[in-house]
Amino acid sequence: MEDPGPFRGKLVTKFPSDQQYAENEKYQDHLLDQYKLYVEMADRVSARRQTANSYFLSINTAILGFVGYVTTKSAGDQVWVLGLVGIVLSYLWYRIIVSYRDLNSAKFKVVHEIEKRLPISPYDAEWEAMGRGKEPSLYHPLTHIEKGVPWVFLALHAFIVLRAVPIGRICGIFH
Repeated sequence: MEDPGPFRGKLVTKFPSDQQYAENEKYQDHLLDQYKLYVEMADRVSARRQTANSYFLSINTAILGFVGYVTTKSAGDQVWVLGLVGIVLSYLWYRIIVSYRDLNSAKFKVVHEIEKRLPISPYDAEWEAMGRGKEPSLYHPLTHIEKGVPWVFLALHAFIVLRAVPIGRICGIFH
């Protein structure tokens, strides 16, 4: 396992005055309860991540649909504004995906550390079976694919901006 970094000293609390607590059954029960709660919290982060992805996918699709509708009804001179909004939203979506990836990575480092104190380590064993994310033939991280989707939308929105604003007008701005 990779070095867990500086959090290791923060994860396990020592009870120097109560050594019996660490040796009795309640300690193991408490550890297991905390493990269950922490794994549930990691799962909730994944659910929030999926909700965020659905939200940004819906917004970007709506913007593109609206641009398509507006350009069929009129000249659509101002669709470049929607394109710019789409570019900003797509970039923010990308940053949120990266943030959730980093949060999940940290959570699972903690899960692996907790599992060292439990009889079995299912998440660590699963990660090992998948080559720890370093062997694409075993596992291709979803985040690698997921991060590409906002860039596709960003490119589509950039195309809208470039189509809506004539190049001559852009060059005129800089003269």
